[in-house]
Amino acid sequence: MNPDAEKFSTPAFRKILRLAGTAIARYEMIRNGDRILVGVSGGKDSLLLLQVLAQLRRRAPVDFELVPVCFYPGFPEFNLDGLRSWLAGQGWELQVVTLDIPAIIAAKGAEEQPCVLCSRLRRGHLYGAADRWHCNKLALGQHLDDLCVSLLIGLFRGQGLMTMGPNVPGDRDGKRIIRPLATTPEALIRTAAAPFNFPSCGDCHYKTQLERDGDRAFFRRLLIELEQRIPRVREYMLHSMGDLRPEHLLDLRFLPPLPPQP
Repeated sequence: MNPDAEKFSTPAFRKILRLAGTAIARYEMIRNGDRILVGVSGGKDSLLLLQVLAQLRRRAPVDFELVPVCFYPGFPEFNLDGLRSWLAGQGWELQVVTLDIPAIIAAKGAEEQPCVLCSRLRRGHLYGAADRWHCNKLALGQHLDDLCVSLLIGLFRGQGLMTMGPNVPGDRDGKRIIRPLATTPEALIRTAAAPFNFPSCGDCHYKTQLERDGDRAFFRRLLIELEQRIPRVREYMLHSMGDLRPEHLLDLRFLPPLPPQP
């Protein structure tokens, strides 16, 4: 058997194909003629997403294109050349958007909360890249664990009952953001990614700080603790995110009017 074919035939990868295919169909993420910017961060999630979409494209009843784009943040730890070389070996031409994030964060005095500024800059420049390469959708590699963590952050920080939607409008020009791995747990991605020998692209410049003080890292650890008590907690949270019952919440916009007093 072709060694490349073995990577796509593992039980973990086949299961992710089923999960992603079902999610794409359920939330109508991809339509005929779509040109999709795939955000490639260098991590296992986004690199596996590119492989999953490429496999689904071969068997999909609709025609769509994929454009891998990397947002290079200017971190010295980031192995851009290794990422570009690995993708070239897979037949992909990587497009790159470059921004000196450390310099901008220092100039803005945002060292205490670098993620807020970085995510806003990254999102804006990815939209610009979508314009440049004529893409109408942006596919991002967030998975089920990310959705669960976002739900917990919103709940405990008073930001509302919300998470990362699987198919949501972008900030401009009718573009949409899609997340084909939205129903796929991170552990399954880790297992499926192992045979691919993805390149090591380095960690975020602020990883130590974010792991120590960041909300996302805190709630990721909390999710792991919850799993000790509730082994299928991600599956249950996924079900709850798709079973909204506004009449049992407190948002007056969605509560039925009371009957008049007799």
